[in-house]
Amino acid sequence: MTPILKPGTSWPELYDRCAHAAPEAFHPDRLLNHVDGRWQRLGTPGHATSPVDGSAIAAPPRLDAAQAAHAVAAASDRHRTWAGVPLPERKARTLAALADLRAHRDLLALLLVWEIGKPWRLATADVDRCIDGVEWYVERIDPMLHGRTPLPGPVSNIASWNYPMSVLLHAMLVQSLAGNAVIAKAPTDGGVACLTLACALAVRHGLPLTLVSGGGRELSPVLVGSPDLGCVSFVGGRGAGAEIVTALDPTRRHVLELEGLNCWGVWEFGDWDALRPQLRKSFDYGKQRCTAYPRYVVQRSLFDAFLAVYLEAVREVTFGHPLAVSSPDDDPPDLDYGPLITDAKAKELADVVDEAIAKGGVPLHRGSLDDGRFLPDQRTSAYFPPVAVLAPPRSSPLHHAEPFGPVDTVVLVDTEAELLAAMNAGNGALVASLSCDDEATARRLAPEVNAFKFGHNRARSRGDRAEVFGGRGASWRGAFVGGELLVHAVTEGPPGERLHGNFPSYSLYPPT
Repeated sequence: MTPILKPGTSWPELYDRCAHAAPEAFHPDRLLNHVDGRWQRLGTPGHATSPVDGSAIAAPPRLDAAQAAHAVAAASDRHRTWAGVPLPERKARTLAALADLRAHRDLLALLLVWEIGKPWRLATADVDRCIDGVEWYVERIDPMLHGRTPLPGPVSNIASWNYPMSVLLHAMLVQSLAGNAVIAKAPTDGGVACLTLACALAVRHGLPLTLVSGGGRELSPVLVGSPDLGCVSFVGGRGAGAEIVTALDPTRRHVLELEGLNCWGVWEFGDWDALRPQLRKSFDYGKQRCTAYPRYVVQRSLFDAFLAVYLEAVREVTFGHPLAVSSPDDDPPDLDYGPLITDAKAKELADVVDEAIAKGGVPLHRGSLDDGRFLPDQRTSAYFPPVAVLAPPRSSPLHHAEPFGPVDTVVLVDTEAELLAAMNAGNGALVASLSCDDEATARRLAPEVNAFKFGHNRARSRGDRAEVFGGRGASWRGAFVGGELLVHAVTEGPPGERLHGNFPSYSLYPPT
């Protein structure tokens, strides 16, 4: 049967639902920015298209540097008022906002599908993780704030587009719960409508959230360098992150999560049935996430067995239009991933793969768009089938950098020293894993891997709530987060307190 678009899920229908739910933020012709406690017709909307099929969607209304400076100043004024609001009232307002977010959960998830191409399963999980995670903090925030006070100025957030709810909005709500006003820049590549709706629901309950849009080149100097800010939180690539590190006052609170080449080692291992489903799951959201595993470092003598299970797993990966169904009553398909974030990203990956193979890399698997699930005649230029390359040349970005897409590389090694060198090729990572039958060997090798989280025979994730998250090497700068450390990162404690984290001048890792 020819696939059709799930009825009631088209972009115009979703925008109408948003305009009905939050008319103050969704005007018929454009989105608004939330500045100085009001939704304002500031900034210039451009043109935006959905990665799903290239159709026009709501574009971010871009502010200039002067308008951004006004937004920061207004957030500073609100910060002084909000810092004096008693914690019980902050908790009550946060819970009321979460109730409204939960009531609009499916609409928020559908916006993520159209704006950033998330399959339905992953889009709903993003919304649910945000709501459930912040509820966890509300229940446990009192002891976390004992003896602590809000920062002297608002928290500024600049984040990538891939997790608008469970990473960006989650952080914003915890920051405000801790007593801070919050300002956030909506990601340019996608998620602005989802964040606009979420913020509209939250600010109705008095939460001090400022949401602005604009290009990083214009807004980052203000959102990073303004003396009014109490903390800067950044999630994104190393290129933009390096510019922020350079511009940042090192004495200001900062949390900078940068990309890392997360590696999965395979050494003296034989439980292939256990590894196979993890290989398949690694393709969730097309590996467009900070904890994806795009590099496998495999003991040469095990390569034949590894390749057999790897090819079985990668051939089961499903991708395509996230809302293409066989009949109107069907649920959205349970895909591993949809499109990449832009046509340009798909083209960039194709060029990188072609160059790596032309210079000696061996193609182990090259999927085809014919394997995807699409609507008739839909645009597919943002879609990229799974690819695996053996031994990418050292000159290729695939050798040392995260591709941020469904491209795996495999490196073969013969000794433990080679294993560790290959797993550390990216100069720092957020997560790493090692498939190894002997637990003692895995424990011995773990400290030598330059990653914050290490998994033995299992994947590691970002985690939230009580689990601490950070990075090593070039993948992280500043305070670690998660549980009480997330709250500590955005509050002030006793005089002379040193936060756990990865700072230029010292490195303190949290106790186990």
